[in-house]
Amino acid sequence: MSVPTEHDDPLNAQILSVSEDLVAGFQEKPFHVIAQQSDVPLETVLTRIRAMLEAGVIRRVRQTLLATKLAHGALVAWRVSPKKLNDAFEFMAKHDPFSGHVVLRTTDTEVSGSGYRLWTTLKVPQGASLEEHGNVLKRIVGAEEFLLMPAKGLFALGVGHVRRKGLEPGAKVNEPAEMMTTATVSLDEEEWRVLIAMKDELKPEEIIENPWKDRAEIAGVSLERFLEVALILNQKKVIGRFSTFLEHVKPSQTGKRVTRFNGLFHWAVPKGREIEAGGEVGRHHCMTHAYWREGGPEFGNVNIMGVVHGSEKETVLSHKAAIDQHLKETGIPVSYTNVFWGGRSEIKPSEISPQIYHEWHRAHASS
Repeated sequence: MSVPTEHDDPLNAQILSVSEDLVAGFQEKPFHVIAQQSDVPLETVLTRIRAMLEAGVIRRVRQTLLATKLAHGALVAWRVSPKKLNDAFEFMAKHDPFSGHVVLRTTDTEVSGSGYRLWTTLKVPQGASLEEHGNVLKRIVGAEEFLLMPAKGLFALGVGHVRRKGLEPGAKVNEPAEMMTTATVSLDEEEWRVLIAMKDELKPEEIIENPWKDRAEIAGVSLERFLEVALILNQKKVIGRFSTFLEHVKPSQTGKRVTRFNGLFHWAVPKGREIEAGGEVGRHHCMTHAYWREGGPEFGNVNIMGVVHGSEKETVLSHKAAIDQHLKETGIPVSYTNVFWGGRSEIKPSEISPQIYHEWHRAHASS
């Protein structure tokens, strides 16, 4: 009998409602935590996650990092001529490991920023330059211009597509979200080795009770020491969550999609009220990401951004309308707002290894 692999199978949904974004920090036995919190037997959790990964319903299983603490990062908007746009997308998605989310976006109406069709997230190691890396990419793909929008603060970060299905517009927690900072921290050589070994996605054969034994060998330390260093990294707040990432853009083998629409919401609020506004936006359950970023005059001086996913465009717009109304009711004026809709996209973790960064730049010094 084959193992069900669709995300909406009741037992799979029960597992995914936890495994997508509720396993916080580093866990010595992450699948035990998923089993306990989802109230599903461990063996079933392992079997189902392994099967969904092999079927491509889950695109990766990995320990996430708070890369804002480890590397310099920014959201980047690229203006590329239409004839070069697809090639630029392909290069960013396939040949630049430091570009994570690579998305083609459109707007419902023509606004000043509509010409920026290609959007990426970019990370470079501490001490490296986002501007320098952007200029190399600009040269390679023939972009006309790019805008760097580093995060000044983070209010929401957690995907949880299955858990968010059926949310009522306006559903929110009782208190505003607290802003997380993006100040970087320093790691020693051993901590980097453990971190790099830990962060790579797990293969199907690594979906087991104790997934870290082989990773300790890769890091060149005992399992006991690996776990000790992992806890140090946890305390340094560079560890995100252990997560199963659903393939939420492409359909499954049977044609089912997790989501069909994603909207990048923009709000421009008065200077000095960014933390207050971000907290009010980030408290809404629908927000998978919410940041304080400065878009500048090209984007109506936007300073609060966030992402919402949904199966229907009208649902995504209903969530935005509820947030707009909430901002109005809390007395936060909005001088500009817009939605940039996601189209073609590729999602991958951004590389943060200094060694790989320097190797990449040597290889592309004159390309």
